[in-house]
Amino acid sequence: MKILVTGGAGFIGANFVNYTAKEIRDAEVTVVDKLTYAGNKDSIEGLSDNVTLVEGDIADPDVIDPLVKDADLVVHFAAESHNDNSLRDPWPFIQSNIIGTYQILESLRRHGGRLHHVSTDEVYGDLELDSPRKFLPGDPYVPSSPYSASKAASDHLVRAWVRSFGLEATLSNCSNNYGPYQHVEKFIPRTVTNLIDGVKPRVYGTGEQVRDWIHVHDHNTAVWDIITRGRIGETYLIGADGEKTNLEVTQMILEEFGYDRDDFDHVADRPGHDQRYAIDNSMLVDELGWQPKFTSFRDGLRDTISWYRDNEQWWRPQKDEVEAKYREAGQ
Repeated sequence: MKILVTGGAGFIGANFVNYTAKEIRDAEVTVVDKLTYAGNKDSIEGLSDNVTLVEGDIADPDVIDPLVKDADLVVHFAAESHNDNSLRDPWPFIQSNIIGTYQILESLRRHGGRLHHVSTDEVYGDLELDSPRKFLPGDPYVPSSPYSASKAASDHLVRAWVRSFGLEATLSNCSNNYGPYQHVEKFIPRTVTNLIDGVKPRVYGTGEQVRDWIHVHDHNTAVWDIITRGRIGETYLIGADGEKTNLEVTQMILEEFGYDRDDFDHVADRPGHDQRYAIDNSMLVDELGWQPKFTSFRDGLRDTISWYRDNEQWWRPQKDEVEAKYREAGQ
């Protein structure tokens, strides 16, 4: 099987490539990645002779078309994904998430092949903090940021190509991921690496925002279950029942480092900050039989902290520039 993984040097994509190289023995994997600040070729280096990296922009048809033509399956992770960056400059999110997805879809329409499109629960907007409700696949899209709006647009494009042109595609919308190879601009790795450096963690606003956390390994096993057993044209929601407030996550990380639970600083909240995300994964569990490995968030967090402690050479070159940007924003 020839697999094209877009964004395969980014966080979730790199973990998918690592998993695929180890577990899917007949796979020939080509990774296409723009290698922006969030892509790191070290995340997939030395895996296998069956993994090839192509540096290129998915929004460039001259780059993406021959790669799609040569693939049996396209797994589409490539996306600009950091909310703070989308508020500062939306254009890269429009270019990668919308135009890039369009170019992939048109290449698939010309050449054939199967697509799995990876998206986010943020397209659904947010839920009330005290509500028992969770996101369902058919919920209306109410994106809050340029990032989530661009991902919503890409989802709609995929569904339109399925209906109008008979594209063979599945979709998944996942909750917040954590784990190895995540860029240090993100909440959990930033908090962990700050504590490694002896710097107090920072919490947006009151920290009462709720996120539904899933270890990246579990996300990718779910993606493979959808690829192998999912229904064409269907959307599956991926989550591991891991709801925690940002404050709880910060306090758990502090505990793992042996610090006082309240040894953090509050900073100004993000504009338009969604209050709560929560995934109803029942279709994934009931229809495909998927189950997460990390059923305990604390166990997954310990695994993640250990990885950042053991792989300082991977994240250290990013750290100073990231913290400079946060200082400039007062965060």
